[in-house]
Amino acid sequence: MVSTPVVQANSSSADRKSYMVLGVRVDAMQMTEVVSHLRRWIDSGSRGAYVAVTGMHGLSEAKQDPQFRTILNSAGLVVPDGMPLVWMARFHGISIRRRVYGPELLDTFCAETRGQYRHFFYGGAPGVAQQLATKLENRFGIVVAGTYTPPFRPLTDEEDAEVREMVEISRADVLWVGLSTPKQERWMYAHRNSISVPVMLGVGAAFDINSDRVTRTPIFFQDYGLEWLYRLVREPKRLWKRYLVQIPRAAVSVCLELMGFSQ
Repeated sequence: MVSTPVVQANSSSADRKSYMVLGVRVDAMQMTEVVSHLRRWIDSGSRGAYVAVTGMHGLSEAKQDPQFRTILNSAGLVVPDGMPLVWMARFHGISIRRRVYGPELLDTFCAETRGQYRHFFYGGAPGVAQQLATKLENRFGIVVAGTYTPPFRPLTDEEDAEVREMVEISRADVLWVGLSTPKQERWMYAHRNSISVPVMLGVGAAFDINSDRVTRTPIFFQDYGLEWLYRLVREPKRLWKRYLVQIPRAAVSVCLELMGFSQ
């Protein structure tokens, strides 16, 4: 059967609409609503909430990995970062205009809150987290609580404990995680009960894009669901499998689901 919209009552959002895609709950929200939720979590002193900013790549990972599907469905919010998810919301009768683009969410939250909250940046290539923090500090006047660039390998238990202590000492209100999907969502899920920051957000490429390390996708490609093509042309060796194998496979599954075929 085709999934129908459902209403989520967690995270103090009894009226929040969502819809199911390949077993993943996607919250039909726009940028201003997401920012309001983030502020509510921080101001209420909540702990352990995390936000998955997810497109077709995240859904393709969830389709192949039930554990990752559980991680997404355990998030406080799963927001549609991709026009295909916007189109699917409309198919389910939920009117949303635009996707919640990770780099834009980071900029918007910082622009609207300025120096009200303390920000910690975790992830990116060497030097990128600090470059991003400095740029946002200069542009929006945010308070930078700290930055950390993890090595390209699993952290040891000792290193992980040091990171947790670093975030605790920083008294961060919001923890931005830039490790790419699915690594960033796995990290947030694993640390949701051990780091007492009010909210964590997995924003992936925003670290590179908002620090000007990588060129932002032109609006035309974003609005017409063609960002995948733009990024594939620019980084074919790294992204070919994602955009030519994994996501098309998930897209076929979505089409079958929309036509009412069980999988």
